[in-house]
Amino acid sequence: MPAESNTRSRTRRAILDAAVAVLARDSTASVGDIAVAAGVGRTTVHRYFAERSDLINAIAADLLEKVHNAVDRARIDEGSAVEALGRVCQEWFALSDGFMLLFNNPELINDPAWSEDTESDLKILELIRRGIRDGEIDGSMTAEWVSNLLWSMLYAGWEYRRSHGASSHEALTQCLASLRKAISP
Repeated sequence: MPAESNTRSRTRRAILDAAVAVLARDSTASVGDIAVAAGVGRTTVHRYFAERSDLINAIAADLLEKVHNAVDRARIDEGSAVEALGRVCQEWFALSDGFMLLFNNPELINDPAWSEDTESDLKILELIRRGIRDGEIDGSMTAEWVSNLLWSMLYAGWEYRRSHGASSHEALTQCLASLRKAISP
């Protein structure tokens, strides 16, 4: 890959990462604030993302890709379903700024991919169904309910960390303990 492409890729990544961090704290932050956090000029941000909506859409698409990669890294076919769900939580917990930005500002999500089940969503549902079949997860709950519960627990962990100053480790530990208790047969 040519050096210019590497530089463009790194600059784009820096802008996206800075935008997520800045907008997660203040969804009304300016492009200038994002540029400062990314270590680039405003015009550079506009070269990559002509409109604020282009930047938001890129954040949403990037987060979807990170979600898919996290599911792959969680090795959901290995070990028990409950262990695999724990690994998914660990992977997704690291994406908290992006999720909190989009969850707290749903109007920012214009990408239809967020409104339909993705391949990762289907993999998680199948993992939960496996856990129900194997007796690891309470069979009186549907896979869809457990999936919603998983997202609720993650959100609670992220919010606990933000509002109470808890460490990521503490918040994730609380999240995983609550999830295990909630889904145990």
